[in-house]
Amino acid sequence: MKKLRHMTLQEDMPQMQPMAVSQILLRLLIISTALTSLSYGDVGTAARYSPPYTPTACYGNDPSQFPSSNLFGAAGDGIWDNGAACGRQYLVRCISATVAGTCNPSQTIQVRIVDRAATSGSRPSREGATIVLSTTAFGSIANPSATSINVEFQHYCLLWKRSVTVPIEQPVRGSGGWNMGQWGGMWEAVSGSMY
Repeated sequence: MKKLRHMTLQEDMPQMQPMAVSQILLRLLIISTALTSLSYGDVGTAARYSPPYTPTACYGNDPSQFPSSNLFGAAGDGIWDNGAACGRQYLVRCISATVAGTCNPSQTIQVRIVDRAATSGSRPSREGATIVLSTTAFGSIANPSATSINVEFQHYCLLWKRSVTVPIEQPVRGSGGWNMGQWGGMWEAVSGSMY
């Protein structure tokens, strides 16, 4: 009769070197990061509203407030920010609705806020929405007959690719250069040769 030997886990497993453990953990971290879909947006609801779109809380009766694409909207109380939302751009994507097939999930639109939903001249299809979209904007991401949809939205900051001219009020001697200040917000002229 053979004797069964009781083995511990420590005896059965080969000793792992500290470097091997850290490499395994690093690989697991990379794999889990790659498999995770990152979202930098917020989730809320969107409704639609129809003309007349003027006057708006942001720009009154000015027709130039509306982008030529007609992709604009009114801010709900959650993003209105005491009027600071006026002119903001948002990337908006339909993520779900009560009726299956309502969303066009491959479509993300960029909308400009021109009004406040609570005071717009045209009533939204659903009260209390995070953002109320023009009929064109709503129809771009969802079935236009839907009353409301769940959306992912993200504030979109515009960066201009233009030169900025800054007048210098004090004389600068020589052909010096510029020293960039903290965060690039403050520049200082430097006298002397640049080269």
